Amino acid sequence: MAGATLIVGGTRGLGRRLAERFARADRDVVITGRDEERAQTVAREIGAATAIAVDLTQPARIASALDPVGTVDHVVLAAVERDTNSVREYDLGRAARLATLKVVGYTEVLHCLHPRMHEDTAVLLFGGLAKDRPYPGSTTVTSVNGAVAAMVRTLAIELAPVRVNGLHPGIVGDSPAWAAGGEMLERAKERTPIGRLVTMDEVTDAAMFLLENTGVNGINLAVDGGWLTG
Repeated sequence: MAGATLIVGGTRGLGRRLAERFARADRDVVITGRDEERAQTVAREIGAATAIAVDLTQPARIASALDPVGTVDHVVLAAVERDTNSVREYDLGRAARLATLKVVGYTEVLHCLHPRMHEDTAVLLFGGLAKDRPYPGSTTVTSVNGAVAAMVRTLAIELAPVRVNGLHPGIVGDSPAWAAGGEMLERAKERTPIGRLVTMDEVTDAAMFLLENTGVNGINLAVDGGWLTG
């Protein structure tokens, strides 16, 4: 049964890089972004993708937004928002938005799509290593990414035989999201055993492995060059 590769959050960063990878392999790729015009523009730039607008922070609207999606071979949940939010200076709105996006939004997408999955469908959730190495202002990010790791384990049971895995990148040196990292990136390199930060292509390679290796299920994979041991 042939279906689409749906990448939620496929308009930028690692989601877009993964969409480009599948498009080059002549797969039927559907990307989503919050802004429909931007999503359509990115789909045209990729050249072999279609686009729909989905806002995971509005979970009650997810089902209707996903109506155009048919059978799915892969579901990648890569949508993310950056948030620095300390307990002492707590922004309730930002915290609720991020928690809704990753915990409720990710789950609602899978709830809506599970009738369109088949026994060989693979699901990939993106988290991050702030779950294991918190930093000042990461309380919400750390908590939400910890929740993603826990969701992988329960979803692998609830959606069986559909495979569900999680991918948790460390600091990605060539990602636009880290372009202003400066001294912090240099300090991270010093603590990374491979002597450099991981790349977007290396993270994408790991994503392809988790999606395509049919024996891997319920795994939370860190891609960090050994950063957590440094």
